[in-house]
Amino acid sequence: MSTLPSTAKAVIIGGGIIGCSTAYHLAKLGWTDTVLLERKKLTSGTTFHAAGLVGQLRSNANITQLLGYSVDLYNRIEEETGLGTGWKMNGGLRLACNEERWTEVKRQATTAHSFGLEMELLTPQEALELWPLMDISDLVGAAFMPTDGQANPSDITQALAKGARMAGATIFEDTKVTDIEIENGRIRAVITDQGRVECEKVICCAGQWTRAFAKRFGVNVPLVSMEHQYMVTEPIEGVPANLPTLRDPDRLTYYKEEVGGLVMGGYEPNPIPWAVNGIPQGFHYSLLDSNFDHFEQIMELALGRVPALETAGIKTLTNGPESFTPDGNFIIGEAPELRNFYVGAGFNAFGIAAGGGAGMALAEWVNKGEPPFDLWSADIRRFGRPHFDTDWVRTRTVEAYGKHYTMAWPYEEHSSGRPCRKSPLYETLKAQGACFGEKLGWERPNWFADLSLGELPQDEYSFGRQNWFDAVGREHKAAREAAVLLDQTSFAKFALKGPDAGAALDWICANDVAKPVGALTYTQMLNDKGGIECDLTVGRVAHDEFYIVTGTGFATHDFNWISRNIPDGLNCQLFDITSSNAVLSLMGPRARDVLVQVTRDDVSNEAFPFGTIRTIGIAGCPVQALRVTYVGELGWELHLPVEYAQTVYDALKSAGEAHGLRNAGYRVIESLRLEKGYRAWGSDIGPDHTPLEAGLGWAVKLRKNIDFKGRTAIEAQKSAGVKKRLCGFTVAPEVVLQGRETIYRNGERVGWLTSGGYGYTVGKSIGYGYVRRADGVDDDYLLSGTYELEVATERVTAELHMDPLYDPKMARVKC
Repeated sequence: MSTLPSTAKAVIIGGGIIGCSTAYHLAKLGWTDTVLLERKKLTSGTTFHAAGLVGQLRSNANITQLLGYSVDLYNRIEEETGLGTGWKMNGGLRLACNEERWTEVKRQATTAHSFGLEMELLTPQEALELWPLMDISDLVGAAFMPTDGQANPSDITQALAKGARMAGATIFEDTKVTDIEIENGRIRAVITDQGRVECEKVICCAGQWTRAFAKRFGVNVPLVSMEHQYMVTEPIEGVPANLPTLRDPDRLTYYKEEVGGLVMGGYEPNPIPWAVNGIPQGFHYSLLDSNFDHFEQIMELALGRVPALETAGIKTLTNGPESFTPDGNFIIGEAPELRNFYVGAGFNAFGIAAGGGAGMALAEWVNKGEPPFDLWSADIRRFGRPHFDTDWVRTRTVEAYGKHYTMAWPYEEHSSGRPCRKSPLYETLKAQGACFGEKLGWERPNWFADLSLGELPQDEYSFGRQNWFDAVGREHKAAREAAVLLDQTSFAKFALKGPDAGAALDWICANDVAKPVGALTYTQMLNDKGGIECDLTVGRVAHDEFYIVTGTGFATHDFNWISRNIPDGLNCQLFDITSSNAVLSLMGPRARDVLVQVTRDDVSNEAFPFGTIRTIGIAGCPVQALRVTYVGELGWELHLPVEYAQTVYDALKSAGEAHGLRNAGYRVIESLRLEKGYRAWGSDIGPDHTPLEAGLGWAVKLRKNIDFKGRTAIEAQKSAGVKKRLCGFTVAPEVVLQGRETIYRNGERVGWLTSGGYGYTVGKSIGYGYVRRADGVDDDYLLSGTYELEVATERVTAELHMDPLYDPKMARVKC
């Protein structure tokens, strides 16, 4: 056995598939002094008992790309290393047993087409020919993805470990990490029971042990352990070696072939959390007692699909704990709390499918300090304050596990762990018919039921127009013709203070914020490739202080991005003041008529122009008013201390009665911003999109002699031209757009929608998406094509739009 080195460039903790894949990819990138430490034996945590299905399609293009990379890697790793992996690209079937599930499957097929994957829709009889053991009496249809497959988890991990060694990495088993040495916020070394390894970077891939370990160093990793069972049968007559994997979500079950028999497992609606009080000492290569009583519900559902299970011999009922997360996505990236501490964990029972791609992405992240592409849906920075509480995380994760195979409804909200974070107006708005959604623990009104009409403030999910459609239409009409009041207290709000605050933002912001006190600037913050990392507003409230407002879900991410990109040597500090201020947004053409009745301050356009921030008085409250809009109408965001929220709300509501003022929620914000063409970070824009590609070049200070992060990349792109452009599309009003629909230009696939919805003023369904072409995209190319969108596998005629669909100055629509 080799001796533990005293130094290493990077140390990986955990020898499961994620850790070994990360070691493999780091070594391939030239990090040959990478050290992987496993406390027991490789795969002995949870990898060894994984079921091993490898599917690719997810609702996010980049996660799908990451899973597709896994397939590419598994196709070649056996030849590279000489070790068998059990990898078979035998395809994957997904069944639909009712019309709503069939709609979901058809939308998934369109998503696959958008992302460049082959997914075929089959009749029940065609599905039976691929999977002859099943009863198809209740089938409506099925989808088949030929590039899906299955692998032996332990074998493929060992192959990755060998590949890592061949490339120069070193792996140590039976080496327990006991501590991390940190000095002045910097990692200095990893301490083990075999000695000390000096290093600067640590990658924690410790599976279900990751949360407790990381917590010791102030890092929050929201995952918990859940029991997960699957059955392995004796050989069954008629099971071919190339039998596709099968997912039967209406029966909550999955299947794969194994040695002539079947592996069958599922996701029960009443899962059992494990290790609530901590993982037992010495737990490795360990399984839990089989729970036949709990598995019975899955077995009954499976017998209806595969009658042969009734007489099949059962080898084992494997009960192995695995780590799951509150939103069903895995956790990857550099921890915001500790520099150079990276995490790859919480894979929700699809760690084998994600293992190759996640290891690649982690290695790239460590190597370059940023991910290879936008991985926001899996980024550790998507979490926030509620996720520090393990009980809250477990409560939400139980719900997410139970929904693993339930219908993925558009606009679906979680119900567990609520209410958690509440605006001071929560009870008031609830009494007025608010139907709340939740983001980062915050309760936010999505729409308002008219209680006088007997409407109930409850979502009823479907793939068509949902029950709130007309209610949001009322709010939309009020926003366009009168005024609405929106509780946006959940906005993330930061204060950047210090003598060098302006200089710091000059560097971090793409737009020019070096303006006089009272100026409000919409800006992006870019990475070195010109990609949009943050999309927010910056108000200058003093010479040495700025007020920064961003979206609710981006609180951790944006705070981390700003704080880590303040140039060394500059004297300024960033503070999160989200919980200090409530926010009431007063929007609509009559907004000024309402505001003048509650303040003595001059809010005329001359005294209070667009893009400014002023302190005004309302009902005894000092209100920081921001003249800005995300709905395309005259309006103000009113930021005020939380203790004044009820008083100011009451004053505005009373003053607004004569002007048609209505309560409104987040669903109407979406429909309004789609009509106006405003971009949404996380869907329309993000790290993979530059301002030039997104139509936001006007918000970049290229004409000014001010250097900023990403400037070089933007200048180069402006000179060379762009290869994708964000465009608007409209289709007939009866077509429901949700995002991920495929864009066709002259019959050729050129992209997909990043967002979709309905515009009540324009009377059409609206989508936004990037039109892509390797040879470049310009106005002539865009305008010379004819367009279609694929929606649930059906193509519909679409009209392309380069400009906003709604212009309040012209009081007309452009359709």
